[in-house]
Amino acid sequence: MKNFSWKKLLPHLIAIIIFLVVAMVYCKPALQGQVLEQTDIVHWRGMAQSAFDYKEQHGHFPLWNTHLFSGMPNYQVYLYGKSFLIDFNKVFTLGLPKPISYFFLACICFYILCVTLGTNYIIGILGSLAFAYCSYDPVIISVGHESKMMAIAYMPALLAGLILLYERRYVIGLCLTALFATMEISANHPQINYYFIIVAGFMTLAYIIKWVQSAQWKHMAIALSLALIGGGIGVGNAAITLLTTAEYSKYTIRGGKTLENTGTTLKDVKTTGLDLDYAFSYSLGKIEAANLMLPNAFGGSGGERLNENSNIVSALTARGVPEENAVQLVQYLPKYWGGIGGPAGPVYLGAIICVLFVIGLVVVKNEHKWWILAAAAFSIFMAWGSYFLSFNELLFKYLPLYNKFRAPSMALVIPQLLFPILAVLCLQKIFIIDTPEQLQKSFKKILYAVGALFAVLLLIYIGNDYLSPNDDSIKSMLSQITGNNQDISTVVFNGLLADRKAMFGADLARAFIFALVTLAALFLYARKLVKPVYLIILLLIVNTGDLLAVDSKYLNASNYEEPDNYQVNFSPTIAEQQIMKDTSPHYRVYNLAPDRFQESLTAYYLRCIGGYHPAKLSIYQDLIENQISKGNMHVLNMLDTKYFIIPPQQQNQAQAAAQATVQRNASALGACWFVRDIKFVNGPAEEMKALDNFDPAQTAIVENSFKSLINNASATDSSATIQLLSYDPDDIKYTSQSNTNRFAVFSEIYYPAGWNAYIDGKKVDYCKVNYALRGLSIPAGKHSIEFKFEPSSYYTGQTLVYIASIALWLCIIAALLYWWRKNQHTQNTTTT
Repeated sequence: MKNFSWKKLLPHLIAIIIFLVVAMVYCKPALQGQVLEQTDIVHWRGMAQSAFDYKEQHGHFPLWNTHLFSGMPNYQVYLYGKSFLIDFNKVFTLGLPKPISYFFLACICFYILCVTLGTNYIIGILGSLAFAYCSYDPVIISVGHESKMMAIAYMPALLAGLILLYERRYVIGLCLTALFATMEISANHPQINYYFIIVAGFMTLAYIIKWVQSAQWKHMAIALSLALIGGGIGVGNAAITLLTTAEYSKYTIRGGKTLENTGTTLKDVKTTGLDLDYAFSYSLGKIEAANLMLPNAFGGSGGERLNENSNIVSALTARGVPEENAVQLVQYLPKYWGGIGGPAGPVYLGAIICVLFVIGLVVVKNEHKWWILAAAAFSIFMAWGSYFLSFNELLFKYLPLYNKFRAPSMALVIPQLLFPILAVLCLQKIFIIDTPEQLQKSFKKILYAVGALFAVLLLIYIGNDYLSPNDDSIKSMLSQITGNNQDISTVVFNGLLADRKAMFGADLARAFIFALVTLAALFLYARKLVKPVYLIILLLIVNTGDLLAVDSKYLNASNYEEPDNYQVNFSPTIAEQQIMKDTSPHYRVYNLAPDRFQESLTAYYLRCIGGYHPAKLSIYQDLIENQISKGNMHVLNMLDTKYFIIPPQQQNQAQAAAQATVQRNASALGACWFVRDIKFVNGPAEEMKALDNFDPAQTAIVENSFKSLINNASATDSSATIQLLSYDPDDIKYTSQSNTNRFAVFSEIYYPAGWNAYIDGKKVDYCKVNYALRGLSIPAGKHSIEFKFEPSSYYTGQTLVYIASIALWLCIIAALLYWWRKNQHTQNTTTT
């Protein structure tokens, strides 16, 4: 190690320091002990708290969560598994607090890619900051989409591993591919993983074409095999997540549906994947792709409103409307006029990055340019969703697994990754590889390309009608506000269109200034007036400053709270405290708040009928839509709804929670009971209809497909009893006594992928009853009954994780040994 070069390491240390400083400055409140207030994380805390409480008492996490939607797998809320790996997330983020850690991680991973591509370190810093501070990142961090942020952050490092393999650096390539495939997949955001696979697919295809043209058959076989091995190790290390999610998804709306409500009738259906309309919600308007370069052209976020500077104010005051009233009116009107609906913010890549991307299409000559362009274009087509239905419906039907995802606009994470890559390749080509004379020769082409880009944007600005898919609801609202005064409504709406055009025009002018800065830097280099390093630094500073200015609209000091104030979110309300005095082992609570199926704070302390989760069990979603939302007390009784939390009328959310009252339901049926009658039905639709009017204490509704599991149950023994003995999330025990065969209903959600039934220690079959509960035939006599949650997907996944984690360590050790031997060889050669 005598020849170790600190000089070679210094640029990378400088890069790390810059990444740290920028993240710390931008996220300064986190260094002052403040906590980021994130809606989704608050929801998650409510969902997961019972699992953490359980671990505190029992030393391990449960696999079933009893606090949400009457019960669902806990590994869809909080997943815990064991492996031989260390916490690489903490290693890569240096243990920094969030959200500093997210931005730092994204910078580091993109910088690894830049080093792999051989770019100058300052250019690498520019690209890394551009990738990490794309406005989409602070937007999703602000609302708490942390798994998505982690998956995005790891994409460039995984891409670097694949490139190393494809460029014949097999050992380090396999190590990085295996390591970052593990981190990428373990981030647990399958949709982002899916988009990365699309990127990797385009790149791999480009390399395959290159290998075939040059007859590099052996290398192609080795590279692709190692890529599969590395990816396989990553899959193995995330096996618990993948296997349990794949299994669970079959029972959610993402796995299709068996029941359809047409509005007038229920009918049996059999679909796979999401409904097309639902999947294509949050589609990007076609011209809204301009947001990649123009962050405010479409109004920013769905929550932003017009202000006193609106054209509407001047138009109304000119017609005699008091200015105060005009200002008050425009504050009801949204700035956003794009196609997504209500985004939390735009996907802004930086005007300079977009200009460099276009210039890169002119000057970059390597194999990366065309696949990057193809993948970026493909992703934008995907993001258009319902606005490019002829294309995306084909993908929805035929592209494997694509119908499992929604929100097509999320595909813009692909340009977020690819635009900075081509931008840094462009800068490397111009400032490092080529000479000023070569730049002079291509400068006219560059001007034409940038000019064409702005010509297209200018045509959109001039020719667009500035209408929005949401305009009908805006017009309806204006009619109500103005008392059906059509003249005033027309003035307001025309002013709104003028505001939209002004926003687009202002952003277009803003982008043009950044384009001029970029072109000026190239011109100065072409004329040898300024050294390239200073021009790269100039572009770095201007681009980063531009991104941070936009980012600060969506993630700033107002997003943070003092820790004590943050904890108030989780303080029990008076109503919850009252219910918590009931120490019975089994009952549920139904919070009748308006957002009863979109809030999870009640679940922080109590077992709930409602809750919040993006992927509920489909049978429970059906029950909500067709019975619970209608207030069917028979269904609520069978779910053992012992308490209702009733909010006061016409109060805001905070007041409603504080002043809510508790109503006890004496008709709740408890944990289990014997029924007198069994009604057999044909299919889900009949089963759901039967719940409209039945007595769950006396009758069980069972599909004919389960008929063979019910063994001559008799209702003649009035002395028969069944009761709960112990209630653990993963292990529920009962005891029964009867003189004849009886049929019992258990107030637990039917989920056959893991729940097993035992009578006197012997495994037995059980069935689905009352659409969502469990039923079991119990023979005469005294018996112990037990339901255990034993999902094979979890335990199989755990075994695979152990194997894959060992494989990853072997890859890391092999890479270190290879580096050491290579370094020793270099030293020996130098000595000789």
